[in-house]
Order: sequence, then structure tokens, then C-alpha cells
Amino acid sequence: MGSLPYADVENSLRALAGRAEGFGRFAIGGLHGPLYFVTSLSDDGPGSLREGCRRKEPLWIVFEVSGTIHLLSYLNVSSYKTIDGRGQRVKLSGKGLRLKECEHIIVCNLEFEGGRGHDVDGIQIKPKSRHIWIDRCSLSDFDDGLIDITRQSTDITVSRCYFTRHDKTMLIGADPSHVEDRCIRVTIHHCFFDGTRQRHPRLRFGKVHLYNNYTRNWGIYAVCASVESQIYSQCNIYEAGKKKKTFEYYTEKAADKPEAKSGVIRSEGDLFLNGALACLLTGVGDEHVFHPSEYYPMWTMEAPSDSLKEVLKICTGWQSIARPADLMVAT
Repeated sequence: MGSLPYADVENSLRALAGRAEGFGRFAIGGLHGPLYFVTSLSDDGPGSLREGCRRKEPLWIVFEVSGTIHLLSYLNVSSYKTIDGRGQRVKLSGKGLRLKECEHIIVCNLEFEGGRGHDVDGIQIKPKSRHIWIDRCSLSDFDDGLIDITRQSTDITVSRCYFTRHDKTMLIGADPSHVEDRCIRVTIHHCFFDGTRQRHPRLRFGKVHLYNNYTRNWGIYAVCASVESQIYSQCNIYEAGKKKKTFEYYTEKAADKPEAKSGVIRSEGDLFLNGALACLLTGVGDEHVFHPSEYYPMWTMEAPSDSLKEVLKICTGWQSIARPADLMVAT
């Protein structure tokens, strides 16, 4: 059994800052700001999460209460914010978070469930947002996506999250007309996609590194590469249910190109269980797929195994853990 990532980020409250693995590794959240205490489960007003997220200065947001926050509209998050749910159990329902033209966001240890309305995602990242880390969140049952990353948003890591009871789980890259999405770079690791139907993720144009995730019992496919996308799938566990096709390729035409094409997937060290079919695209060389080492020097990974599968069942999503002490010394 290898080591899991982030073993030391519980040593102090702000140890999360700048510690994501992968493309979101520069996200510092509200590292240089004061603590903001959420004391109300109201949608808005004094002590609410919305009040903290709209403030322009860096903030490390923590919770003094547990319970459900029923959002009446998308909750917009401004730059340099950490939303840190450790120490409480906080669920967001009704609507989700919107990360719009912002940077340096960390979202940790929250639940997202029951989002209603057209185009309502659990976490919607668009446009032009960057340096984002979504860690150890539970997401289920939204009317659109659980996490959608589109419109030139990039340098994002999604880690240790639990996805269940949902159809269109993760969309990365909006549609073939948004050719600027070629800049998108996302790392997804140590996540558990538990019976979600499709899009783990579905990618257009960008680059995605998947490693040490556990995806089981999907309803259409596990991972989809569409127009010009590159997916590096490394040491993941794909356990099929009734549907056996693991990798799907959708052909689409970029707005600035004459011919339609799909994306490409490179599978290295993946484990395919219960008849899962790799379905790798033939006639496409690995040279068309980026290697993560071109962008970051190291990541914590182990060979896929039954023991990794059991760990991911337990250690993904919201966790009942204490909020670490804040050791920041005021200067």
C-alpha cells in the first residue's frame, strides 16, 4: 500500500494553501487574510457564507455552525478565499457555488446536494477562473453538473471528492465553439465516482490528468474525450456495472477548424474490473497526449488495487474531522 496525498495538511489550519497536487498546486485561497466565521445558516446577511464570499479581501472562511444552507441563488465566490468546512458538517442545497473570473480559491470538506433549476451546478467554474483546489467534498443530485469547468478556466485540481446519485457529473470545456478552452488544464485524483451515469469527466479541448480515482457502475461511459482533448488516465480503477465501455470518444468540429475530430486518451497502469473495456482509440500515437511531468514534477500515486479501492470508499467526500488550529502569526 502506497502513501496517500496530503497527510500533513491537517497540522495547521492554513497548511492547505499551495499544497494541491497537479494543475491547481498554486492555489493559496485566503492564506494572507483573516479568519471569517460563518455563524448563520441563512442565505445572506451578517455571519452568512454569502457575506464572506462576496468580500473583496482575502479571507479564510470557517464555520461555527453545522447544518444546511439553502441557497436561493448562485453563491458567487471572489478571489483569494478558502471555504474550509473542517470541524462542522455543512451542506449547500438549492443552488451551488459560482467561481466567476476569480483566482486562488480553495473549497474543502463541504457537502453539495439537491441543486435545482436550469444550468444549476454544484460548483460552476467560469469564465476565466484559475488556481482553484476543490478537496474532499461530497456532491450529488444537481439538475445540471456537479462540477463544471468551462470558458477558459484553468489550473484546477479536484481531489478526494465523492460523487454519487447524478447523471452529468463533470463537464470540462463548454462546447465546440469555445476554442479558447484549449488553455484548460485540470487534475482529478483520489476521487470516487459511485454509480454516476457519465462524464467522469467529459472533456473538450483541454488537458486532464486522472490518477488513483475509483469509478464504478457508470451508466453510459466512464470518461469521454471530445474535440482536441487530451486525457492522461493513470493508475485508476474502472469497475463496470451493466455498461462496459470505459472510454468514449465524441467527434465534434472546433469552430476554427475545417474537420471534426475527437480527443485522445492515454491509459497507463489503469485497472479494469468486471469486464470494463478500455476501448482505446486506434491509430493515434501517445505523442498526441501530454505527459503530466511536462507541467509538474511529482504527484502521490500508487498502483491500483483492492486496498486502494477500499481506502477511496472511506476517505473521499466530507469527513468528520476537527478543524486544525490556526497557527498564523499576525504581522
